Amino acid sequence: MAVDVKKDQLAETIAGMREHFKNAGEKAIVEFGADSKLVDGYATEATIRTHSLIVDEPAVLGGTDTGPNPVELVLAALGTCQEIVYATYARVLGIPFDSISISAKGTLDARGFYGVADVPAGYKEVRFDVDVRSSASREEIDRLVATVNEHCPVLDIIQRAVPIAGTYSHNGVARQ
Repeated sequence: MAVDVKKDQLAETIAGMREHFKNAGEKAIVEFGADSKLVDGYATEATIRTHSLIVDEPAVLGGTDTGPNPVELVLAALGTCQEIVYATYARVLGIPFDSISISAKGTLDARGFYGVADVPAGYKEVRFDVDVRSSASREEIDRLVATVNEHCPVLDIIQRAVPIAGTYSHNGVARQ
């Protein structure tokens, strides 16, 4: 199903949000959150707003495979964020599309997680392929791809160092 970027409701919503945030200053800063709890073995339950999902490890890594694992969720977050940003900027730029899909893969060295070698625990590299089906010209799609890569929040998060602070509590008592 082709998206008529000049007439759909999402385009109107995007235009309104862009206008709203253009001069919002500090009011444009939004905080997102997620809570999680270890349920059993490696299985955890994450709660995001009113949504819940089970996160687990595959059986080969000691889990029960009741859900994706955290590093797979990073890849899913990248792919889905890219798709949302494509849907947004195709409308902003007036570029029609039939479909957009992303395939993301990451390579990591499991020895880092298990502490048996001095290597990073996270991804060594992440790759993604975008499939855009569109009647638009190659130049228009090149412009769309560049715009999406410039404005995709998850791509930005995983490409640059982001300050992270963590605290913990022990038996309900906050620790530093």
